[in-house]
Amino acid sequence: MRACGWLACSALLGSGLGAQTAPVRGTPTGNIRLDSGRFTVVAGERDERLARAVLSNALRRDTFPGLKRPAARVLIAIAPTAQLFRSWVGPSAPEWGAAIAMPAEQRIVMQGAYGNSGAGDPLVVLRHELAHLALHEALGNLPPRWFDEGYASVAAGEWDRATALETSVTLLWRSLPDAAELDEGFYGGASRAQFAYALAHLAVAEMQGIDTNRGLANFFKYWKQTGSYELAVRQAFGLTTSSFDNYWHGRVRRRYGALAFLANLSVVFGFIALLIGPAYVSKRRRNRKRLEQMRVTEARQEEAARRSALQALLALESASAEANGVASGVTLPDNGHRAS
Repeated sequence: MRACGWLACSALLGSGLGAQTAPVRGTPTGNIRLDSGRFTVVAGERDERLARAVLSNALRRDTFPGLKRPAARVLIAIAPTAQLFRSWVGPSAPEWGAAIAMPAEQRIVMQGAYGNSGAGDPLVVLRHELAHLALHEALGNLPPRWFDEGYASVAAGEWDRATALETSVTLLWRSLPDAAELDEGFYGGASRAQFAYALAHLAVAEMQGIDTNRGLANFFKYWKQTGSYELAVRQAFGLTTSSFDNYWHGRVRRRYGALAFLANLSVVFGFIALLIGPAYVSKRRRNRKRLEQMRVTEARQEEAARRSALQALLALESASAEANGVASGVTLPDNGHRAS
């Protein structure tokens, strides 16, 4: 998965069940330490250039849609090895996580230079994780998982997440999940999570687009005041949560349903071609063999006809020559008449 932005389960458990439930994690350290504004970046020497780019980007883009400017200090740790990454994030993080945000500790752990292309653009990943921290600084633990991930994805501009919907069979044959059901998709492995991220992104993007002037600002205000997602949606947008689910479901189907249909139709045709392909090739080979046999037969018939015609011509010429020879050897008989 490109940039999972997984919100650390340990941080959520630690805030709700007590410190004894939090898994043991290592303390991020590094030879490089950069401090500026509210950010501290630690990294190994190999990742110094990345560390400076991360700090510069964090300072330059330190506002988030619908939220007041964050004030809490943030530690950004760039892990120099995969082993240290696993140590710093703890055992609760999924194997496919590219970076981890821990809101209770205001900490982000990112992959360093060892990360492959699957880890995504580190600056986009950073923005995604910082959005998690900003949202939790403003609203605490109010946001459910789907909104948390959807908001972080929108804030990071991860519009390419929607490509997961362009080939989705779910858009064709099944109903889309509501907000509560959407949360379950983040716990079913990388494939299901990718689909859940795409839907969460679009749900939050559609919500932001309802109020073209204030975006999510009023919604966040009412959510914090009431502590209720349902009431916040009603007061900010004049919709029930069910109505909002129907609204964004319809928008998603209209936008991506046709693409999914065409993509899956091409798969079906490809499968049919795979099934009938060998039969088609075999039939072509039989036809070619039959055609070759017909050509050989026609050639033989033409040769036989040519020989027959030649023999007939020779026979005719022989008969004509014999007839001419007989005619030239004939003498007229003397009729006995003499002149007197």
